[in-house]
Amino acid sequence: MANPKLPGIPEDEQLLLYSKLSEYNRGRASFKEAGTYLVVLPRPKQPNYSLWFFSPTLEKQSILYIHDLSPDIHESLRIASTMLYYSRRCIAIVEYNDKHMQSSGEDIIAQGKYHGHYLHEILKIDPAYLAWLAYKFVPKIPKQERFVKMAETYYSIHLDLMLRRTRSTNKQTGRYMGNPGDKLKDLELKVVRVRLEDDPYKTKMKGTEAMFYVKQILTLADASGNLAVVHVAAKHHSAESGQLSALEHAYQPEEVVHIASASVLRTYENRDNKYTRLTHVRWKKEK
Repeated sequence: MANPKLPGIPEDEQLLLYSKLSEYNRGRASFKEAGTYLVVLPRPKQPNYSLWFFSPTLEKQSILYIHDLSPDIHESLRIASTMLYYSRRCIAIVEYNDKHMQSSGEDIIAQGKYHGHYLHEILKIDPAYLAWLAYKFVPKIPKQERFVKMAETYYSIHLDLMLRRTRSTNKQTGRYMGNPGDKLKDLELKVVRVRLEDDPYKTKMKGTEAMFYVKQILTLADASGNLAVVHVAAKHHSAESGQLSALEHAYQPEEVVHIASASVLRTYENRDNKYTRLTHVRWKKEK
């Protein structure tokens, strides 16, 4: 696969960029085995680079659109490589191919709550529904079989994106704060990390507009460094995926929170860290 010329980029800079990309791809799987992510050059009426995926298992429409990136190639590659760093698949830069990158309409949902929407839209707002389409929906005609294969491919993209989240863990160790079923009271904890995640059960479409309910997943630590996890559900919807409504309290690292009472839902270990998952949390009202 020949490297295309990049618009507005000097030749020596292009050579350096492709050299860095080659180093990034070193040791990753062959595109014939696992597929490959494609950073596609801008084209008329589309000033941004865009991210696509080539699947060797799809007979028709084998190149699937994911989302737009940036007008700058360096920023586009930074975004793509950061998102996909833990994926075993390579990244390639290619020109837009009108024949192979046009949607044939087979990636449009024909029924259900997301009727009329593309699979790449559902990848962003409701990956749980994407998993249902991929592994629970029973196709009845060949066109539906191809649709299910596309859903499976998009869900594999979701799993690649999730790898970065699961590996970005704090290296602290500690002990559990209690056993499942225990009731805890008067906890003073510090926010260590905040992760935002769309709630797939509450997110919905209103006409052509998506209404996102974004929950905050807080990793908290007590004075001894023991870790707890609390999910804070959103009460208000926002217009963008992964973005809190301005009406929600946005927790910040180093913020100290007070919990009047909570129950231990479960305990688990992840990368040598012990976590206590809390539920039925009652926040202490500040005076």
